[in-house]
Amino acid sequence: MYINALRLKQFRNYSQIELNVENKVNVILGENAQGKTNLMEAVYVLAFAKSHRTSKDKELIEWNEDFARIEADITKKNHSLSLEVIVSSKGKKTKVNGLEQKKLSEFIGSCNVVMFAPEDLNLVKGGPRMRRRFIDMEIGQISAVYLHDLTIYQRILKQRNQLLKSMFPVPAQEQEVMLDVLTDQLSQAAAKVIKRRFSFLEMLQTWAKDIHRQITREKEDLVITYVPASQVSEDMDLSKIEERVNYKLREDRQNEIRRGVTLSGPHRDELSLLINNKEVQTFGSQGQQRTAALSLKLAEIELIHDNIGEYPILLLDDVLSELDHYRQSHLLNTIQGKVQTFVTTTSADGIEHETLKQASTFYVDEGTVKQKK
Repeated sequence: MYINALRLKQFRNYSQIELNVENKVNVILGENAQGKTNLMEAVYVLAFAKSHRTSKDKELIEWNEDFARIEADITKKNHSLSLEVIVSSKGKKTKVNGLEQKKLSEFIGSCNVVMFAPEDLNLVKGGPRMRRRFIDMEIGQISAVYLHDLTIYQRILKQRNQLLKSMFPVPAQEQEVMLDVLTDQLSQAAAKVIKRRFSFLEMLQTWAKDIHRQITREKEDLVITYVPASQVSEDMDLSKIEERVNYKLREDRQNEIRRGVTLSGPHRDELSLLINNKEVQTFGSQGQQRTAALSLKLAEIELIHDNIGEYPILLLDDVLSELDHYRQSHLLNTIQGKVQTFVTTTSADGIEHETLKQASTFYVDEGTVKQKK
């Protein structure tokens, strides 16, 4: 899978540009605040129909303009595909080959992307929300069903939280009945999300463990464990998980009413990372935390390839300078010749690797992009 052409209109600081890119490493050079990350963001939006930098779509639109458009011609499984995302004050539209997609879940997965940015180095030492987001975004790329189930779960969760807030201090009888209904619905949706997360993390663990051992020269073992808040386990079937989630929610009912929020479920789950049986979030060095994050991202690339039969597009946004020479080399060796990659950096000086020497180079300056001939 790779992009052949990328066109932006009124996106961030790009009034209108068209880039023709090759199926190899593409280096995007430029000073800070010139628009390098905006290019990466555009590709990310093509994959997920939302930004990794902001939840406010209006920020994607050029100042004093009414809409932003991102278009790309991609090759996927030897077939040409045109993708389009339009963002305006009226909402968001997504199109595949000119046909509007009524649901975002029908669009996501058309273009598979893995992004590695400086903030992803916090994937290990950051909060649980960041790791849950990582899980959800990556499963969503390979499973439209998961996106559908997650959306249903989030909608019911919102309704249940609103009801809980209105029940304190003394719930009405009809509120109690409604809470029972929403608890049953939430448990059913939660079970589907949890079961799929278990399956995904088992696959991710398989790839990440081997990659981590390679990077650490066989000195460290990385173990990834899913830690549900609902006291369920991987060997349970769907009905048993649903039963256990439901029991936990009913057990916490009075506390939830007092606090006005749902206290257990996939929105409270965690991802545990152990290196040589020690929790890397707490006890790992900065080097170990970065190696674990790199292992997760490289495993993600292989997992997507394993599931869809093609490598995703890789976005390295100003991350090479954050890695030492050894980790740089391992990353670049891994992608060499098989993954279309976009690399942003202020300077490629000091990064001596054959992959970058053979790369296409683009220069970004105040919303204009020129390719080095």
